Amino acid sequence: MAEKPTSSMTAADGGGAFELKAAGFTLPIIRLFDTDLDTLASRLGIKVDQAPEFFRNTPVVIDLSELPRNGPPVPLPKLIGLLRGYGMIPFGVRGADPEQAAAAEALNLAVLSDSYLRRIKSADELEIKPEPVAGNLAKVSEKAQPTPGTAQARPAAAHSGFMLITKPVRSGQRVYAVGGDLSIIAPVSSGAELMADGNIHVYGPLRGRALAGMSGNLEARIFCHDLQAELISIAGHYRVSEGIPNELRGVPVQVFLEQKILRIEKL
Repeated sequence: MAEKPTSSMTAADGGGAFELKAAGFTLPIIRLFDTDLDTLASRLGIKVDQAPEFFRNTPVVIDLSELPRNGPPVPLPKLIGLLRGYGMIPFGVRGADPEQAAAAEALNLAVLSDSYLRRIKSADELEIKPEPVAGNLAKVSEKAQPTPGTAQARPAAAHSGFMLITKPVRSGQRVYAVGGDLSIIAPVSSGAELMADGNIHVYGPLRGRALAGMSGNLEARIFCHDLQAELISIAGHYRVSEGIPNELRGVPVQVFLEQKILRIEKL
């Protein structure tokens, strides 16, 4: 989650005891298309199993704007409990009708207005919606929402799913190559998160988190010229910084699965 300070005011009567600041944040958003929590739990559980560290202690905003207005009410208390059970921290709701807003306030959730949302940039949106064919199933997809100052992606071909990043990926930024590989020819800062359904290539220092094979591809790999990552993951099999041997830090490596065991080898 990135913070961009815009202004500040120090308390004059407190001798500088505190400071009030206006800031912009980047928060993930979960957009709901259905109130069926069983479906949501099933599909969300698959995603969390693939990358548990990615979701752990992550603040999220719940987007209710796409729910049918004449449909059954969303059971917010159960939804909040479900998200917390998966390690997420529900922060607030957006797109709520008056009844939903009152329920959110009763649960001490922020009800975000359009003016407030202009100060909160969406890092990722998890869309929970029905499949086109199977009416009772749900599909979880993630799409990166570009914001001012974030790294911009340039696909090599419209059909390939390949994503190329030519600018540094900074702390708090998240990049997801849906359906293909991700290549970055710039540094990746601590606190940044890289995700790809295929392989991840970093031609520079890799700090932050790198999660390849997000869709469950056990053949996915991570390649980098300078391994300094906080977390690396292949199809949900992960290792945090403390588990990376010193001799593999700061050198070119590849990360892959061998019989579902995460391996790191020098290149």
